[in-house]
Amino acid sequence: MPGLDLAPNIDVRLSDTRDRTELGWLDARHSFNFNWHNTPGNSNFGLLVVNNHDLILPGTGFETHPHRDMEIVTWILQGGVEHKDSEGHSGVIVPGEAQRMSAGRGIWHSEMNGSPETPLRLVQMWVVPDESKVAPSYEQTDITSDLKSGQLVAVASGRGLSGAVKIHQKHATLWAARLKPGETVLLPSAPWVHLFVPQGEVDVEGIGALKGGDAVRFTASAEGQKVTGVADAEVLIWEMHRAIGPGR
Repeated sequence: MPGLDLAPNIDVRLSDTRDRTELGWLDARHSFNFNWHNTPGNSNFGLLVVNNHDLILPGTGFETHPHRDMEIVTWILQGGVEHKDSEGHSGVIVPGEAQRMSAGRGIWHSEMNGSPETPLRLVQMWVVPDESKVAPSYEQTDITSDLKSGQLVAVASGRGLSGAVKIHQKHATLWAARLKPGETVLLPSAPWVHLFVPQGEVDVEGIGALKGGDAVRFTASAEGQKVTGVADAEVLIWEMHRAIGPGR
C-alpha cells in the first residue's frame, strides 16, 4: 500500500510453540499473549490481538464476563456454543456459522457448552475496532452452503462484503475455506495476512505442509500464494491493511 514501508517477512508458527492454558474444563492454545502469558513482541499481528484455539468440556464454559472496545469473532469447529449477553442477545452457534460481537462501550456475556456429552472446539479471534465506544451489538450468519464451494468465503468484514458479518474495522476481513484434498485457494494480497489452520492439513506454496494449529504471519509478502488441501481442512485468513503501532 502507498505510504507503507514494510520489510517482507514470512513467520511460520507451529502448533506446539503456542502458549497453553489448562483449567480442567478448558484446554486453550493462544497465538498471541493472553491472560498471564506475556511473550515480548507477541501482543498482536496487524490488527489481530487474539487467536484462541479452545477445547471446552461438556456442560462447562466461560461464565458471564465483560469486554470493551473489541470486535470478537467466534468460529465453531465441533459442537455448539450458547451465547447470552447483557444486551439481550442469545443464540447457539454451530459449525458453518459465524458470530460477531462488538463489545463497544461495554458488554457482559457468557459462552457455554450446553451439550452433556459433546466437547466444544472453537477458534475465537479479536481485532481492534477503528472506532471506540460504539453501541454494543451482535450478529451471526450461516455460510455452510457457501463453504461447499471450496473457495474463500468472507466471514467478517468492515468493508461491506456480501454475506459477511459486519465488524467495526474497515481495514480487516476474515476469510474461511473448507478444502478437500487437491482443492486450492489463493491468499489475499495485503500488508498483513494471518493464515491459521484450525484442523486438517494444507500445503502452502513456498512453505510446505501445515497441520491443525499451525499458522503463518505474512508481512508485505502475501502475493496470492496457493493454499492446497492435503487432507480435509479448514483455513481462517485475516486480510489486514492497517496494524496496531509501528507495523507490528
